[in-house]
Amino acid sequence: MKKTVQFRLDRALSVRLMHPMARWTTLRRRMRTPILMYHSISPATGTQHPYFETHTSPEVFALQMQVLKDDGYKTISLADALSKTEQDADQKQVVITFDDGYRDFYTRAFPTLVKHAFTATLFVVSSYPREPRLSKSGADYMTWDEIRGIRAGGISIGSHSATHRHLSTLGDEELHSELSDSKERIENVLGEKVVSFSYPFAFPEPDRVFVERLKSKLQSCGYENGVTTVIGTMNSEQERFFLPRLPVTSFDDSCFFRAKLEGGYDWLRTLQHFDKKNIKRNGARRQFASVSSY
Repeated sequence: MKKTVQFRLDRALSVRLMHPMARWTTLRRRMRTPILMYHSISPATGTQHPYFETHTSPEVFALQMQVLKDDGYKTISLADALSKTEQDADQKQVVITFDDGYRDFYTRAFPTLVKHAFTATLFVVSSYPREPRLSKSGADYMTWDEIRGIRAGGISIGSHSATHRHLSTLGDEELHSELSDSKERIENVLGEKVVSFSYPFAFPEPDRVFVERLKSKLQSCGYENGVTTVIGTMNSEQERFFLPRLPVTSFDDSCFFRAKLEGGYDWLRTLQHFDKKNIKRNGARRQFASVSSY
């Protein structure tokens, strides 16, 4: 896999210290499930620190899926992950998710998933799929016909809001519209119930008032589970609407990828939370929470 040239403290600590510690697991640790968070499957990479990267090259993605296959992982749904029991503790299970609905999921990720008989959940911004195809900021998005095609191929479809706005800035009516309009639109196109939601942008977990308001809106709209950009592996005891995920990009070599899968990256969740609290308190930028997805 692609190796990072830039030294990464998060990688060094995860691979050399936290991963070896995490492998000495208790039953509680084995009950946790990694939810992988992908965005675009593209050779392009940004200019910021690798922590903020959201692209994964097709070659690296293919190798990551091969690691899952070689290591005996089975892909499951969010609902299955939430219903995990002690009998499932020794099974290697993973949830694969993609945000935004880029066309490169259809052209690059989907064929690789099919090759390995893997499934995934694609979270769609409901106003983006259209004919002619939407191109935005240099990226192409999927059409509804393509989304119907991957759904027929076993990919689950969830909501990523109606227009990809910063939900924490919205009033009650606008927030409800972002959640309900997206769900209704996808359901009307696919003819089936949509139960999963992915929060757009960095999840504002320190804002407890907004989080409770969002949970209430998700419940009233008929959602059953959801994911965020909070870092970590999940367990069935966590809030089902705000499950943590593991960001995966081109900078994740095999060792780092395995460390993330096996709990070696979970320690960063504490720093991420602390950083968000500082931003909420001071209104300042910090390394581990900004305008990026994380």
